[in-house]
Amino acid sequence: MAVDNIRDRYQAAGHDHLFTFWSTLEESERKSLSRQLENLDVDRVNRIYKKAIASEKEAAADPEPIEPLPVGACESIVNDSPSEKSWRSQGLQAIARGEVGVLLMAGGQGTRLGSSAPKGCYDIGLPSHKSLFQYQAERIARLQVVAGKECNKAAGSVIVPWYVMTSGPTRRETEAFFTKNNFFGLSSKNVVFFEQGTLPCLTAEGKIMLENTSRIAVAPDGNGGLYAATRTPLSESSNSTVLSDLTDRGILYVHAYCVDNCLVKVADPVFLGYCISKQADCAAKVVPKASPSEAVGVVARRGEKFSVVEYSEISKEQAELRNAKTGDLAFNAANIANHFYTTSYLKSVKSFEDDLAFHIARKKIPTVDLKTGKTIKPSEPNGMKLELFVFDVFPFTKRFAVLEVARNEEFSPLKNAPGSGADNPETSRRDLLAQHKRFLERAGAQVKDGVEIELSPCVSYAGEGLEFVKGKTFTKSGYVENPEELDALF
Repeated sequence: MAVDNIRDRYQAAGHDHLFTFWSTLEESERKSLSRQLENLDVDRVNRIYKKAIASEKEAAADPEPIEPLPVGACESIVNDSPSEKSWRSQGLQAIARGEVGVLLMAGGQGTRLGSSAPKGCYDIGLPSHKSLFQYQAERIARLQVVAGKECNKAAGSVIVPWYVMTSGPTRRETEAFFTKNNFFGLSSKNVVFFEQGTLPCLTAEGKIMLENTSRIAVAPDGNGGLYAATRTPLSESSNSTVLSDLTDRGILYVHAYCVDNCLVKVADPVFLGYCISKQADCAAKVVPKASPSEAVGVVARRGEKFSVVEYSEISKEQAELRNAKTGDLAFNAANIANHFYTTSYLKSVKSFEDDLAFHIARKKIPTVDLKTGKTIKPSEPNGMKLELFVFDVFPFTKRFAVLEVARNEEFSPLKNAPGSGADNPETSRRDLLAQHKRFLERAGAQVKDGVEIELSPCVSYAGEGLEFVKGKTFTKSGYVENPEELDALF
């Protein structure tokens, strides 16, 4: 598009200030800026800003009532469920038929962990020193084997494609990490990388900010940006998208999760079977809150619709309210960013995406003084970043379901630096090794105090296949890559 046409478009949208320094730019800088402007839907930016401001004011002036999940909206497998076995079977059958894909949200860097690498590359300190990416890849590989055996499929015929959402700063390094490690045993044809989108940073008045004289200041559009990202071409040279690839492969159901949970059951057949049996369009996994004051969002009702309610929106009285029959907290369904979608539902998001209100995060954003061209590094918030959260689609879901699972089996997030005390590499390591001890004990073995045994996901996905350890006592710590290696730890 000609520069004059781009300028006219931005002038009509109220953002012609972005050309303030045009006459002073080198030719390469002009090309870079014009390319960035041409690829940006400035009218969409204006719509998002207006919707976000209006929604924020509306919520402050007339907040909708918040209520716990209604009876029957959530089922639980925390204390076993008579339906769990049939849900698992139904999920494995869908996997074996090639109807299941996995969507990983992995755009974050390990900055809080003291690492500039993508968070999925992080080693939490296990004896094997495997990264989060490797653990999740090996769970997929093991699940393909389990589904194939239990559904009488030919060896190697069951495929669960993995869609890995990166961000601009992490994509190249993520792809290189997978390539260097030979995709952790998976076929590269079944690992699809795609990129989370960005949005311009805005002033309080909604004006797009310049990072420097030739570049717009941008920020990731939040993990809810995955919906738009599934419709975006996978590369500049391809028209294929995540949605088109799902369709081409015949994928009907998608499991989505965040990379930083070392206990995640990737493509969990129980969750899949539960959602399929409920004919859910979209669903969420939750864990019971650790305490009334735990700083975590909960799946609840906002007005007449399902939503995630942030802990800051719940009063102390509401947080401490308990169910008269069970004694559980009324607002007990802690959100863990672990979701189910049908492929048809993911395709439908575009039809209501303009109704989603982006969240405003007011930040200190380095920018350029439009009068002097000098860089400003503010000491106070001077602008806003706009983010969509992955759960913002919940209120628009007609058939929504919630499954409660045990925290110690499925949720141990990696959020904080080593030594910080909670949700850090040490707690992730502890929780994963404790789970492996339970796997062995449930299979009938004993594990002596102080003994740490790491079981590769290639040995067991969720405790299955360990019947041969019944009656054994493990006295030595170690890492086990195949079942035979357990013999050395008796």
